[in-house]
Amino acid sequence: MSRVSSQVFHVPDSLSGQTLVAALRHWRPDLTWGDAKRLLSSRRVSVHGAICVDHGRRIKPGDVVHLYETPRSPQPTAADVELLYCDPHIVVVVKPALMTTLRHREERNWPAARKNQQPTLDEVLPRLVQEWERPAQTTHDRQPHRRQSPRRVERRRGRPPRIIAVHRLDRDTSGVMVFARTPAAEQHLVRQFKQHSNERVYHAIVHGHPAAQTFESRIIRDRGDGLRGSASGQEEGQHAVTHIRPLESLGSVSLIECTLETGRTHQIRIHLSEAGHLVCGDPLYHKQLSGPSIRDDSGAPRLALHAARLAFDHPATRERLEFEAPLPDDLERFVKRLRRSRRADRD
Repeated sequence: MSRVSSQVFHVPDSLSGQTLVAALRHWRPDLTWGDAKRLLSSRRVSVHGAICVDHGRRIKPGDVVHLYETPRSPQPTAADVELLYCDPHIVVVVKPALMTTLRHREERNWPAARKNQQPTLDEVLPRLVQEWERPAQTTHDRQPHRRQSPRRVERRRGRPPRIIAVHRLDRDTSGVMVFARTPAAEQHLVRQFKQHSNERVYHAIVHGHPAAQTFESRIIRDRGDGLRGSASGQEEGQHAVTHIRPLESLGSVSLIECTLETGRTHQIRIHLSEAGHLVCGDPLYHKQLSGPSIRDDSGAPRLALHAARLAFDHPATRERLEFEAPLPDDLERFVKRLRRSRRADRD
């Protein structure tokens, strides 16, 4: 797999409110309006690592824009979401990479056609659950109910079930997630995440060969360049703890396991980057606030981070449930390529 390089642009105050197309022409004066629009349409431009195909997208200070040499992977759809478990209280799924967990607030009023270009997990999941449950709703399975008009029954069948997010995965991260279906289930699951009584294990492919260790810091929202990072003092930010252990050496990079004791935004990526072990394919944390960028020539197809295991207590039965998901095809192919390259170097 060839390396996918890119140009990186940081949006200054002077470009605030401009369209992404206009900004591309500012950074690349050689581009015509048509050229810039075609770059977006061909999936070669991202904002904060998220591919953007919207010609009207407006940017703001602090946005990080990547211009890739080759088109990126196509946007996943509902067909790429795998349902692992579903009952009246919870839903467990495997989120595909490149799909946002929740629609951002500023995007909620987008027209349906625009949303369909980049569907989010919270929007596709209700219909998937509805389809999952439909085959089980045979005549024998249905509970007795009062006679209703065909129109009212059809209207109720057509209403997607309620799905409530209790945690998130980064857009570029794949893996196991749980959603609640009732307010009571939501409260119970949120409590487990807050008290860290559940178990969250990730697999990551990182630069270098980190030893088994624990990272502990306080993470702040802005380290000085618009990105999150560990605070220098002990009084600010949120407490964050990540335990890691190596699984396999893959030449100049390694496959490692990361267990979260806390679950802060970008926690794993921040801790590993600050330790000099950039997650392969990370479009954001490739450099520290002061210091050179970490060169990523790994050829990773995207952020090489996957939520491999999730364990928690069922909110109704209190039974301990455990779910696992192997590396998805894109990361599995990446690992196999690295193994072949390592064997070739030995020979």
